Amino acid sequence: MTEETDRNLVVRAQNGDETAFRLLVERYQRKVYSIAFNVVRNPEDAMDLTQDAFIKVHRNLAAFQGSSSFYTWLYRIVVNLGIDHNRKHNRFQSVDYDDRLGRDDDEIEGDGSILPSTLDTNPARTLSRKELAEQMQRALDSLSEKHRTAIILREVQGLSYEEMAEVMQCNKGTVMSRLHHARKNMQAALSPYVYGTAAPPPSDDDT
Repeated sequence: MTEETDRNLVVRAQNGDETAFRLLVERYQRKVYSIAFNVVRNPEDAMDLTQDAFIKVHRNLAAFQGSSSFYTWLYRIVVNLGIDHNRKHNRFQSVDYDDRLGRDDDEIEGDGSILPSTLDTNPARTLSRKELAEQMQRALDSLSEKHRTAIILREVQGLSYEEMAEVMQCNKGTVMSRLHHARKNMQAALSPYVYGTAAPPPSDDDT
């Protein structure tokens, strides 16, 4: 039997079908927890945010008109709840680069995911998996909210630029710029552990 679409479940839930809403929760609760945890970095807080997100979805479902997909709408809710949580608790308050400055569209357009561009250039000098994961998390935590959100949505959740723009409520160019700066900052934060504290990252001509 073909799995029912989000849109059909949303329509049923809007008409008072609690079973349909429960199916939506079951479909997305793990993804919502994952993104909540990556935003707030605390399992108990992430559980609370997951519950809060679905409560907010339930309360506002009647107003959802389907101009965006259900899951990008849901992601936007949990991201905003996570950001509000961090601001309330004065967490992760580092400063953004101006998204309009230093932007190179040719460079930004490439996928440029963190691991290949940061680590594959010199794998013999990388840390153990556990140590590297810890350093990557510290680097991620050092980013501003906007840049950390961009990394999470792209690298962890695998959203497209268009989906990210819906979640982050900005245009695609701004998404690409934030992701570009976030990756650069991640690479800078990780370079002492990957390349050694005294050695700069190798250039394209290095062997």
